[in-house]
Amino acid sequence: MLRKRPPIGVILAGGVGRRIGGSKAIVQLAGQPLITYPLEAVRTALGDVAVVAKADTQLPSLPGVTVWVEPDSPRHPVMGIIQALALAEGRSVVVCAVDLPFVTPELIYRLATADLGRSPAVLTCHGADVQPLLGCFAPRSQELLRAGLAAEPPVGELVTTLDPRMLYVGDPELLFDIDSPEDLLHAAGILDGRARASRAASRT
Repeated sequence: MLRKRPPIGVILAGGVGRRIGGSKAIVQLAGQPLITYPLEAVRTALGDVAVVAKADTQLPSLPGVTVWVEPDSPRHPVMGIIQALALAEGRSVVVCAVDLPFVTPELIYRLATADLGRSPAVLTCHGADVQPLLGCFAPRSQELLRAGLAAEPPVGELVTTLDPRMLYVGDPELLFDIDSPEDLLHAAGILDGRARASRAASRT
């Protein structure tokens, strides 16, 4: 019997980033492009990772990383998921938005190995807060998403029409996304706090 191939990791980077002033992938967080944080987590967990972006998306240098180009329109976050599924050669995809700097390899692995049951997708949540762009999507979700995209509903509304299973995340920081300059400052503060705690621990 053939073994089921593992999911491929995908970073969704095709957003316009209007509120933050441009492509989120190249926004600097603690001296590094924002994309490097989720990219490293997904690569560590799965090894196999691709970035999905528009043809005009600004990306930093990503040596050895495959970049898949999604159609120019519609400019909707789900378009990246649809394109990833179309190029994944029948594999499921674990997608992670480019603006999730605190996602961990452990959480990515949990998604990759989650039991979808009869659902075409698993999404992450903390309580009632669902993160629609951090989840695992089975190949059969492609056409369902494409059909729902016609009306261009909000991303959360569209992905929940799949009746996805939910993977509970205990630490809400793991699902923190960066949409504005204020969010970026908050994320920088979190990283600075972690660095200070680490230095303090190393002195004890």
